[in-house]
Amino acid sequence: MMGRLEQGLGILLILIILLDIFLTVLYARIGTSIIGSRVARLVWASAVSASKVLGSRRGAALSFCGPVILVLLVGVWALGLTLGAALIMHPELGTSIRASNGETPTDFVTAMYAGGTSMAIVGASDFTPHTSPTRLLFLFNSLIGMSVMSLTLTYLMQVYTALQRRNVLAMNLHFLSGCTGDAAELLARLGPRGQFSGGYTNLSELAVEMTQAKEAHHFYPVLFYFRFSDPYHSVSRSTLVALDTVSLIRSALDDQKDGWLKEAGAVAQLWEASMMLVITLENTFLPHGAPDREAQPDPQTRDRWRARYRAALLRLQQAGIEVTADGQAGAEAYISCRMQWDHHITNLAPSMAYDMEEIDAAMSRLESMGSPNGPEFRLHVAE
Repeated sequence: MMGRLEQGLGILLILIILLDIFLTVLYARIGTSIIGSRVARLVWASAVSASKVLGSRRGAALSFCGPVILVLLVGVWALGLTLGAALIMHPELGTSIRASNGETPTDFVTAMYAGGTSMAIVGASDFTPHTSPTRLLFLFNSLIGMSVMSLTLTYLMQVYTALQRRNVLAMNLHFLSGCTGDAAELLARLGPRGQFSGGYTNLSELAVEMTQAKEAHHFYPVLFYFRFSDPYHSVSRSTLVALDTVSLIRSALDDQKDGWLKEAGAVAQLWEASMMLVITLENTFLPHGAPDREAQPDPQTRDRWRARYRAALLRLQQAGIEVTADGQAGAEAYISCRMQWDHHITNLAPSMAYDMEEIDAAMSRLESMGSPNGPEFRLHVAE
């Protein structure tokens, strides 16, 4: 009776592991994993807590989390399958499963060894089956082992391919903004002397890459835990620059000359893909998910956003780009756009142990000039 119960637990464990592999590798939808998501959250939470004592080296320590999670996930799968096979084989040791040479030990460690080796190639084990059911068991274990190994290798390759593409998007935004992370600088470089015809190609490519990044995180949620020491590699930084760029296009550019750009499909795609990405990540990885409604900024925050908008107008004018004639209406339009996404970024960035000063580089530079109501700050954005 106990042997049957042990074998039933082994079958259940193998089915759970196979289901998790199916959901993670083949079904590939965010939030569906049984074991993988819990392993990832546990490792990340533990690393974040432990890294607080490292100070400036915290980012370097957290950068190991993504690879460690993958190693542990593969290890959990392998251990789970081995343990399940061992539970099934343990009652059969010494009877229908015997050692190839000598006496057959019947302890559980031997069952673990027999189960693990049976997951490899048929015939490689030191134990041989002597009944039809156990022969089928060995064959089944071998097929599972080879299939899981192939799926795991494919999964790892796909994860790192998606990570490389995400990093390319981040670097493109970083370089196009002159390594500043400032959307106004990026927009100025896309439309030098007011000519956006050439820069529109870059904008379209960014929109496609952002859409790919959104889908990559949907298929491979473990990407969220790949944190780099450089803030410009972060999803928070990339989406902030993208959304701020679209906000400036919609609020700062002249309707007569560049109205076509405001209505362009690439601009809408960049906005929607960026918004979907941050909201998806919030809903999946943050304890309370994404906020139900747009956050209402306090007067001080509105002043900061207005100052950021005035500084952006100045940079666009320096690049020879015609800006809106009604600066006040443009500022209100910018605030309206920013209200839709700013709170998502401020929620997401700390979850990856980034400070907003690292993520919102443009705002940080303005605030370094003084408070929004201080004379140095007003002089900087007015000059």
